[in-house]
Amino acid sequence: MKGPKLIPPDAQAGARYDVGYGRPPEEIRFKPGRSGNPRGRPRGSRNKKPALNEERLKEIVLEEAYRRITVRDGHRNVSVPMAQAIVRSMAVNAAKGQHRAQRLFAEMLSSTERQNKAQVDEWFCAALDYKIDWEEELHRREILAITNLPDPLPHPDQVKIDMDTGMARIEGPATKEALAEVLRWREKQTEFQKELEWIEADLKRARKPERIAILEADKKQVKRVLETISTALGKLDWRR
Repeated sequence: MKGPKLIPPDAQAGARYDVGYGRPPEEIRFKPGRSGNPRGRPRGSRNKKPALNEERLKEIVLEEAYRRITVRDGHRNVSVPMAQAIVRSMAVNAAKGQHRAQRLFAEMLSSTERQNKAQVDEWFCAALDYKIDWEEELHRREILAITNLPDPLPHPDQVKIDMDTGMARIEGPATKEALAEVLRWREKQTEFQKELEWIEADLKRARKPERIAILEADKKQVKRVLETISTALGKLDWRR
């Protein structure tokens, strides 16, 4: 025989009900036998497509392509990106005489070289056009005695064109940031050059061996700094 249903005091009619954490107001509490989401899940929400700007599949493909895996290379294990391992396997199979691998590898190599050449050709044409256009503009300024306009950066003389190889390159700073760095190095070079001159002048006047030894050590240190600066400027600087 079942006993009477026990109802806790806070659920009895007219009982005091304290609203708080885990105790919502009575009018919005879930009712027995009624769903808390009567409308249910929106149709297609589980299979909702990503927005066009997300391109999640591309991200997944790239993540997998460059995920590092361990492969056997001779007598040792090496860690390489997945894409590199696949290309290496294809090249090995092609070298072994597998016709399908040979065809795929040849097509991939041809496509890669074709794209690289297209990029080089595009850069060469852009550099050549830039050099010609700015040379004409600077010549026009010279004829008209226009001196209040700044020179372009990079200067057309910095653009080196090799018609034999079809290659183009820029010597020296090509941006404002790079130019500012060059100017900073030049300023430091001037400061240390002056310091070297002061040390050499002090050496001529020095008589005590201890003083001479200190100055000689300082001179060597400053010369090393100047060599470092000269090397840095050799990579960054350009002068007409």
